[in-house]
Amino acid sequence: MYDFILLVHVLVAVALIVLVLLQQGKGAEMGAAFGAGASQTLFGSQGSGNFLSRTTAICATIFFSTSLLLGHLGTNEAKEQAAALLPVAPISAPAENNVPTSGEPQADKALPAAPAPSHSDVPEVE
Repeated sequence: MYDFILLVHVLVAVALIVLVLLQQGKGAEMGAAFGAGASQTLFGSQGSGNFLSRTTAICATIFFSTSLLLGHLGTNEAKEQAAALLPVAPISAPAENNVPTSGEPQADKALPAAPAPSHSDVPEVE
């Protein structure tokens, strides 16, 4: 489902680019005053304004709706993946091993401290 909507989204994006590039600007009608307007009537005497602008509006609506739908599906998919990675039961803290089992206290087994560096190891700078 996600892949199909993504494919539609990409195709509509390409169609939007093509439709916007096919449309004429607002100043394009100036050539019609001098007789050049009738030679480029591919979409009829009405011009391409109605057909291309309606098609662009439909493609833009589809593009925005697929954008919202892909965003919604993407967040749901991320939540599902995160839920799959989390463990089912919470992990408890491990029990401490230094608790004495008998009534006698045990001595702490600390690591020996590292010897301090002596000054004889450091070369003198003149």
